[in-house]
Amino acid sequence: MTTAGLTDPVVPSATSKNLFQLQDVYRIYGEEPVAVHALDGVSVEINSGDFMAIIGPSGSGKSTLLGLLGCLDLPTRGSIKVSGTEVTTLEDSQRSKLRGDTIGFVFQQFHLIPHLTAMGNVATALLYRNMTKAERKDQAMEALTKVGLAERHDHRPVQMSGGEQQRVALARAIVTDPLMILADEPTGALDTKNAAMVMEIFKDLQGENRAIVVVTHDLEIAEQMDRVVSMRDGKIISDDLNRERTESLQDQFWESGGGTKLE
Repeated sequence: MTTAGLTDPVVPSATSKNLFQLQDVYRIYGEEPVAVHALDGVSVEINSGDFMAIIGPSGSGKSTLLGLLGCLDLPTRGSIKVSGTEVTTLEDSQRSKLRGDTIGFVFQQFHLIPHLTAMGNVATALLYRNMTKAERKDQAMEALTKVGLAERHDHRPVQMSGGEQQRVALARAIVTDPLMILADEPTGALDTKNAAMVMEIFKDLQGENRAIVVVTHDLEIAEQMDRVVSMRDGKIISDDLNRERTESLQDQFWESGGGTKLE
């Protein structure tokens, strides 16, 4: 795992493999002299087994980075590779297929379809796979079981708590067995108990063949992650591992001029 501009980049283990690579990526909105440089020469690698948070204050570029990692947007310039495939040269349809095959998304707002059951919502992620209806149902039930909702498979969103809805969204993200789970403030709409439960599920889903990346304002959530990438002004200012952290993330942001809050 490497990031540009850092003196001590994070080094992958011998058993991990590179899944996502951004090299010298810029995302610029508008024209000079009033252009907004949302990302300013960012380089970062994500490897199998990563359990990683991306943090930073509003306007730091983390949401823009999330969009690029999720293949939802393209950079103004720079390279993005997913398992060695250059994303920036793909047609829209090719990029959509790559996104569906490799990335599972979890958002703060659950984005569940109101008239579908939990199983129906999870199965929607499999609609464009070459699978029978029965196969989709079986795979959806397996994903719901992993998040502890097998018994609620026939409930619609309105019949479930916020924590249960987020777990349905998480089941939908993992049902395709993606290379990366990309979560945007996944605990932001949850109370403390449900947030802790969702984080435990993330930890259980961590494995040698998958990366989990959480974009968050919550330093308490970030402290639980094995790796934390900190952003400011469109740049990565640090990339460290939990076992090597000598001070709290709160202290790091205070020292870097960020104060004590990320929002």
